[in-house]
Amino acid sequence: MSGGQTSELKELERDYEEVLDENCRLLVGYFREVLGNENGSRLIRPPSLIFEKTRKSDEFKFNEDEQNKVEEIGLGNGRYNNPTWTEGERSVEFYSSGSSSKSKSPPFYPQRVSLKILRNQKSSRTLSAISANLNSGSELESSSEDNLSNSSSESEGETQKKNRKMALFEPRRSQIQKQKQPIYAESSSSPERVMAADSDDPPGGGKCTPPKDFICPITSHIFDDPVTLETGQTYERKAIQEWIDRGNSTCPITRQKLHSTQLPKTNYVLKRLIASWQEQNPGFISIHSDNPDPETDPIFNSTLPVLPSTSPNSVIISQATMDGTICELRLAITKLCMSEILRESEKAVLRIERFWQEMNMGLEIQTMLSKPAVINGFVEILFNSVDPRVLRATVFLLCELGSRDKTVIQTLTRVDSDVECIVALFKNGLLEAVVLIHLLRPSTISLIEMDMVESLLVVIKKKQDGFLEMCLKPKTASILLLGQILGSSEGNIVTSIAKTVVSAKAIKSIVESLEAEWAEERIAAVGILLRCMQEDGKCRHTIADKAELAPVLESFMGASDGERFEIINFFSELVKLNRRTFNEQVLHIIKDEGAFSTMHTLLIYLQTALQDQCPVVAGLLLQLDLLVEPRKMSIYREEAMDTLISCLRNSDFPAAQIAAAETIVSLQGRFSSSGKSLTRASLLKRAGLDKSYRTLMQVDQLSNSSGESEENLEEEQAADEWERKMAFVLVSHEFGLLFEALAEGLRSRNQELFSSCFLSATWLIHMLTVLPDTGIRGAARVCLLKHFISMFKSAKGTEEKALSMLALSSFIHDPEGLNDLTSHMKDILKGLRQLKKSCILAVDMLKVFSEGNNSSIDLWNHKELVQVDCSANGEVLSIVCFRDKIFSGHSDGTIKVWTGRGSILHLIHETREHTKAVTSLAILESGERLYSGSLDRTARIWSIGSEAIYCVQIHDMKDQVNNLVVANSIACFIPQGAGVKVHSWNGKSKLLNPNKNVKCLTLVHGKLYCGCHDNSIQEIDLATGTLSSIQSGTRKLLGKSNPVHALQVHDGMIYSSSFSLDGAAVKIWSATNYSMVGSLASTMEVRTLAVSSELIYLGSKSGTVEIWCRKKLIRVETLQTGTNGKVQCMAVDGDEEVLVVGTSDGRIQAWELS
Repeated sequence: MSGGQTSELKELERDYEEVLDENCRLLVGYFREVLGNENGSRLIRPPSLIFEKTRKSDEFKFNEDEQNKVEEIGLGNGRYNNPTWTEGERSVEFYSSGSSSKSKSPPFYPQRVSLKILRNQKSSRTLSAISANLNSGSELESSSEDNLSNSSSESEGETQKKNRKMALFEPRRSQIQKQKQPIYAESSSSPERVMAADSDDPPGGGKCTPPKDFICPITSHIFDDPVTLETGQTYERKAIQEWIDRGNSTCPITRQKLHSTQLPKTNYVLKRLIASWQEQNPGFISIHSDNPDPETDPIFNSTLPVLPSTSPNSVIISQATMDGTICELRLAITKLCMSEILRESEKAVLRIERFWQEMNMGLEIQTMLSKPAVINGFVEILFNSVDPRVLRATVFLLCELGSRDKTVIQTLTRVDSDVECIVALFKNGLLEAVVLIHLLRPSTISLIEMDMVESLLVVIKKKQDGFLEMCLKPKTASILLLGQILGSSEGNIVTSIAKTVVSAKAIKSIVESLEAEWAEERIAAVGILLRCMQEDGKCRHTIADKAELAPVLESFMGASDGERFEIINFFSELVKLNRRTFNEQVLHIIKDEGAFSTMHTLLIYLQTALQDQCPVVAGLLLQLDLLVEPRKMSIYREEAMDTLISCLRNSDFPAAQIAAAETIVSLQGRFSSSGKSLTRASLLKRAGLDKSYRTLMQVDQLSNSSGESEENLEEEQAADEWERKMAFVLVSHEFGLLFEALAEGLRSRNQELFSSCFLSATWLIHMLTVLPDTGIRGAARVCLLKHFISMFKSAKGTEEKALSMLALSSFIHDPEGLNDLTSHMKDILKGLRQLKKSCILAVDMLKVFSEGNNSSIDLWNHKELVQVDCSANGEVLSIVCFRDKIFSGHSDGTIKVWTGRGSILHLIHETREHTKAVTSLAILESGERLYSGSLDRTARIWSIGSEAIYCVQIHDMKDQVNNLVVANSIACFIPQGAGVKVHSWNGKSKLLNPNKNVKCLTLVHGKLYCGCHDNSIQEIDLATGTLSSIQSGTRKLLGKSNPVHALQVHDGMIYSSSFSLDGAAVKIWSATNYSMVGSLASTMEVRTLAVSSELIYLGSKSGTVEIWCRKKLIRVETLQTGTNGKVQCMAVDGDEEVLVVGTSDGRIQAWELS
């Protein structure tokens, strides 16, 4: 610095200090006068300020025209045809006569001395712009341009000189800025505070500011005629009346519905308080304009200035820039809240959004935008605007504000219609609104009532590039809301929504959220996918194929206990694929991925989990441990097994017991394409009832296009290997301790627990036949054998009997087990006979029992159930069984219908439409029709009802009808003379085998078998008329005929009975080659036959019934009817458990195979 410059600088500093001292002296005198005016009786004007000092006379020059102007700029809340007002925000502005700039809030002291006097008289440049920047937020851009133009005209030396001068004032500028900040903060953060002052009032008159309760929130002025509405809010009468006259019926502040639009009386209490305050503050004068126009105010006409980066004035310009931005923001807010022109308000929203996007908005501006008046302005835009860009900007701003300030959310949720509007916009395509809905934190019930699942799925599936950069991604918000709905709803609602998610093909998009950065989104996605798998299991294949499980495993550590169980449940459902190899791949991923040891983490969680959660955790841990070949010892396996057994035996927690039993069932490892366990179906298949298993496999093959036979073979081998290893682990723990727990479950009255334990026990006992014998079979036999015998006896369904039989068959291969079964043989033979038709395993067990038992009497035993005397109706000539009913035909023409109930034969219907004896009855099961033949030369067709039979057709046979047999379109019977008549139901008839006197008939598969009086047997093919001889006739012996009394065809064998000349009363012929394959050496005169799959029943003339083993052809039992009448007819029910006998003395007896 040169010597001349140094002296100049010192002179400038001295002049500044002298001007400052003179101003301070004047202010001291002013304050003394103010303090002396204690009663406020006189008006004291502030002194004029010193602006410059003349060098020649060293005198100070005053600016006489300088005035202080006070203006109120209220942030009223005008509205286009539907205004919404709250308490307006005001800022009091200060103007100087020498500049168009203004300060943001009124200073509480006289204005400082202008820096113009510090300028050298020779210099052409002024510092007025700098002075304005220090005290106001004026039009920075224009003033900056002026300064730049001035500086361009100066020499380079002068510019450097002035810059050095300005640098000296930087500390003072900083002090001025620091003083200014709290003043602005106070004014902007307290919108309720109204500051008004007359130009003659002292600037320090802040004590005259009226209380906020005295100010009308609409007019922003002191009340003149206050009225208090039913909502508790007080307004100026004229203002609120104008509000109501515009068609509004809500409170401007609370927006609550007004029950009456008639204004109440004046609030005189408040009016007296205001009058009292005005008496105490006589100097207060509220200056306001009736029609304020903020747009004409210079503060709202500024534009966003350009920020210099290297100028020495950067601190000043930065502050001025912020002040200018705030001014423009205030203008936008004012238009948003006050303008009744929708387009202006929409433009204001876009300007506010631009400010927010481009500027670093601080807490002060956030507070300004978060006030109820502004938020209600945004809501009005949502209600009225149809511009998508404006609506998106509004939602964006509300989301940004709501994520930072809870009061914004409280303002939005105060009125239900606001929330409904946001939801409606979202459902109509404003997808960004989902973020705002999430911030509003609606209840689950509200979300369900909103019915926006489909809109949520649209957001989830949409590419996220098309959305605004928001505080929360719309997809994230949608995932969280959908997770809330599915996680807290009722079962039927969850089912419906889960099916909607799957049908909308949103699974892949939801799976992507498993890799989200935010753990809460990942956990919500886990919950959604879990519900989808539980409701529609086929989607688990997509999930398993696309999911990255490592982020989910990482989420486990920071999750809550409930969320941790959700993750474990998700993994447990995910490994229920219908391919065993895929399941093991997923298990390896769960075991090996993640930053932490999954098995150790599960072990720690298992020790603290809730009781009903433990079985699922233990099941997953056990599967992970089984990935390695079972070892002698594993802490994970031991802990998991102990947990399962403990839960299974803990009757205080039924839910945990059921969960443990179901977990054991699922550990078998076979699942359908929908994720359902195939344990039951696979066990039924092994028992011989494989219909359900075949059906499930067919469905899986249809849904799986890659069903190669080699792959299926590989999958079956993998499933068998897994099943073998898992069963070994389960049964070998603590030497079969699990069997004891299952036995306790089988004693439970809880049907769900009983069923799961029954299935688990059946599976494990069956697996003992393929596992090495380590002595565990003895423990299983002791714990479970009696339970299975009891269940086998009491089971009503075929499948339950078959499963019990499968378990019992496992003990046959053990000598001790077979011995125990033999002692209970009478209890299980009945069930085996019921199952032998449909289950080859039952036949095999019967063979084992019959080969190992020498006493046929113990094997086959009948007991009499009931005997009914029908002698009043004559002889019982025919009996047939159909389902649960028994039909009997009597010699007086009566047909009776019986039903067996316990040990009672109950007559439910009786009819006598035939006029003579009913000689025969026959049934066609396909049409549920009963056919009766009678000596009255008619045949009748009856419809079988639940409690009666009804005659539907009568056919005139033109001959007596004996031994009627029927097919679909024909009937065959023995007439009074020779031959066999074949009668078509259309009325035609013909005579077959006219050279023979036929005694008995039977019709099987279109072939008619005739037993004749001459002891011959013929077969007639009704389709071709071909007659074949099975047994040739014989001559009369001593003039006495030897007829074939009874004829039956069963399972390819022909059974005939006649007089025993050779000691064989019953002969057995092959139906294919007519060769005799056996005979029954009975000495009785057999009159009727009945054949079942195991036994042959012979009814004799003497009234006894012999029972023969069909396979061994030995007599096993003889029944005594207890009458002298002969056995006329017999029939066996469909289950082959009950034998019904009709005698010539009119009795009906029923015998049960016990």
